[in-house]
Amino acid sequence: MVSPIYRESALKTWSSFMQNAPILLGMLLLISLFITAVPKSLYSSFFTGNLVLDPLLGAVFGSLATGNPLNSYIIGGELLAQGVGLVAITAFILSWVTVGIVQLPAESLMLGKRFSVTRNMVSFLTAIIAAILVVLTLGVLA
Repeated sequence: MVSPIYRESALKTWSSFMQNAPILLGMLLLISLFITAVPKSLYSSFFTGNLVLDPLLGAVFGSLATGNPLNSYIIGGELLAQGVGLVAITAFILSWVTVGIVQLPAESLMLGKRFSVTRNMVSFLTAIIAAILVVLTLGVLA
């Protein structure tokens, strides 16, 4: 027999999920539309090999595109094959997974505007710094 506490918890969880489902569905559809509308070949034309500008652009594109980690490795490999530098790809992958400009309205609604904006800003800056450090570290090791 299921405890009344577990039943109440399950009902609250289901209610919360159903309340947020339209927002989540809209966010997923918007992300899918953006990813489909922007061709991957467009990315390679923006990157020049600059150690400062490339991670910034990579982080911007990754923040706008937003996706899951599995897809980011595939896209990163394709960008590498098209001649995009590792610093830009690293910033792109990190921001793709950690920053979510498209999903910011939904995140703000569920977690609060201040928290969501702060988390996205910190993740964006961290993606740029980590990308530069990764490439510099690989340069020292190579």
